[in-house]
Amino acid sequence: MYKHILIATDGSELGQRGMEHGLSLARDLNARATILTVTEPFPIYSGANFGFAPSGTTISDFGAGQQETAKAVLAAASQAAHDAGIQAETVHVAEAQPAEAIVETANSRGCDLIVMGSHGRRGIGRIVIGSKTWEVVAHGHVPVLVVR
Repeated sequence: MYKHILIATDGSELGQRGMEHGLSLARDLNARATILTVTEPFPIYSGANFGFAPSGTTISDFGAGQQETAKAVLAAASQAAHDAGIQAETVHVAEAQPAEAIVETANSRGCDLIVMGSHGRRGIGRIVIGSKTWEVVAHGHVPVLVVR
């Protein structure tokens, strides 16, 4: 049914749950797996006509922290795939909007399913509407399996 699954994770508990579900699905379907993590750009808070960085944080410190987090998330994901007997490619997209990076990566790699966790405590509509998951569902052409 699905031949190539993109598993998007951010290292959170729900991201981990989504990753585990995606790896299980890839194993059961004998599908290829690509595990993706995305780090967002440095946040700039805008005032009237200017932008400023959060106090005590420099762009280089922020970027280094994001890189280290991404490495750790992908190392854990790679180990989980290995433990599940799945050969998985890992991809890190730096300084991008997560939804756009997920959709673009799924399209460019020919994935036919996206698996991702989503935050929320109520029904699926409340989980996805206005979230990064909603943006992936709304802007992509690849089916999305939302794990909660």
